[in-house]
Amino acid sequence: MSYRFHSTATLAAFAMAALPLAISFSVHAQYIEATTELAALDPVVVTAALAPRTANESLSSVSVLDEDTFRRQDPISLTDLLRGQPGVDVTSNGSFGKSSSVYLRGVPSDASILMIEGIRLRSATAGGGAFQYLDPRMFDRAEIVRGPRGSLYGADAVGGVIQLFTPDGDKAGPQPRVSVGGGSFNTQRLSAGVSGREGGTRYSFAASHFNTGGQPVRRGGEDKGYDNTSALARIAHTFESSAEVGVLALRARGNNEYDGGENDFVQQVAGIYGELPITDTWQSRLTLSEARDELDTLDNFGDSVIDTRTQTARWQNNFQFGTHELIAGAEISEDRVSSTNDFAETRRDNHAVFTQGLLDFSPFAIQASLRYDDNEAYGDEITGSFALGYDLDNNHTLRASVGTAFKAPSFNDLYWPDSGNPDLNPENSETIEVGVRGQYSQWFWDVAAFQNDYDDLIAWAPTSSGLWTPQNVNSARIRGVELSSGMEISDWTLQAAFTYLDPENRDTGNRLERRATHSMRLDADRELGDWSVGGSLIAQNHRYDNAANTQRLGGYGLVNLRAGWQFAPLWSARVTLENAFDKEYSTSRDYLNAGRAGFLSVHYGQ
Repeated sequence: MSYRFHSTATLAAFAMAALPLAISFSVHAQYIEATTELAALDPVVVTAALAPRTANESLSSVSVLDEDTFRRQDPISLTDLLRGQPGVDVTSNGSFGKSSSVYLRGVPSDASILMIEGIRLRSATAGGGAFQYLDPRMFDRAEIVRGPRGSLYGADAVGGVIQLFTPDGDKAGPQPRVSVGGGSFNTQRLSAGVSGREGGTRYSFAASHFNTGGQPVRRGGEDKGYDNTSALARIAHTFESSAEVGVLALRARGNNEYDGGENDFVQQVAGIYGELPITDTWQSRLTLSEARDELDTLDNFGDSVIDTRTQTARWQNNFQFGTHELIAGAEISEDRVSSTNDFAETRRDNHAVFTQGLLDFSPFAIQASLRYDDNEAYGDEITGSFALGYDLDNNHTLRASVGTAFKAPSFNDLYWPDSGNPDLNPENSETIEVGVRGQYSQWFWDVAAFQNDYDDLIAWAPTSSGLWTPQNVNSARIRGVELSSGMEISDWTLQAAFTYLDPENRDTGNRLERRATHSMRLDADRELGDWSVGGSLIAQNHRYDNAANTQRLGGYGLVNLRAGWQFAPLWSARVTLENAFDKEYSTSRDYLNAGRAGFLSVHYGQ
């Protein structure tokens, strides 16, 4: 069992360092914005606290990519949308479905959580979620919560949580939509769907197909193609008693060619839930879900199959006590592995209980949570968090938090044939953070400083017999600062983000591999009657591809351009030009990302 809180001195130092900056921002903001009107850019999020809270009230570092953002940018890949967001970095072994990792505050995908409508999606063998296989046209919202969430979601929520949401069907009557397009690298995109509301029933159905001839992933190589067919079904019904039941199913299936072979993949989530108001102050929700990650690989080593499945039952109860809220629940999950590889173990169970208090003593707010996990493979873990918020005035909120989390060893770490180590412990982390947010009627800004101390990192090391196996040998410290801002004024929508990261291997003093230390993203869009124009600038400095810091990958700057035309009621056309200046860049050694690429699409529907 592990449970650690010991960095109050460092937290206080961060707070003192951030306070002058907060005051400076506050004075300047009040000079520009004298109104205390409720902010239009303060979206409601549910991922940060398991209950609806505005971004300002969540006492977290959170970013929201809404439906308008998905539609304006119309990305080919989810990773294109995430790259350069505050605290977010992406590495990939090429473009168009190639293996990718999304880093939250320097923490890779296997120690951060990917969720779809409350259902976690990951590979139990590799550990992380396969962002590259999810078609962004299946979603209309993303919430990015940075910082530990182990006390709410359990294992692997070290860097944070990214949750994707599908269309809700909240408009009366059927709302059809169709999109057809294509472009560079012999790419075709087709999608269609219908959503709506009839009485107390909401529904959303959609399907999409993406196919591309691809491009070489290595210099001088052959084109590597990718295709993806996805389907979504979602139905929910609310009764007159306010009770609600719903079902969700999303499946993506396709083929991906890479250097040395190809694979057939399946990514799938399915769930059913029931929500019941027990009393006026007690809401209870039970969710049964299943997530699948399936991979059939054919390469130079032959044909291999690795299928993982996670089934989960989660019971959550929300209690209202005036302005305060208490959340308590339990969760049971089971991981199963089916593979042509002979794993020593093919299943493991996890049982958990959790609780959280959301207390409002205006101008102070307190959020405290605690979770206990008992896993038959690696034992029990206790994680907790504590956040304190203070409203400096109607527009500015200061926050400070400390939280613990852990990354569970994967089936590959524990049981891979002839090299797994069943004695591994989870990786443990403790994070402290201070931040301040300014929220106004037409714009916002947010700045946060954090430090994550990471122990018992799993890495390959020799045993006393000379055999190399995964072992708990490394420690790391990741410090950073995030700044973000957004504005909606006149016909302009502007977003800006800057991230500074200091990811250090404490055993060697080297920078952790594949992490950039400076990242910037600027998004600007303008409406011009029936037309819209916009663009994104994404820039990062160099990184190293290995732990010894001898393999340097150069920094890069990307410019993406876009334009739209509403040429008839419900009809529009969009054109995007990705990597407009044809920058050659790599985020993983020997692998190239796509050069200049243009795409045109025609859309029907709202």
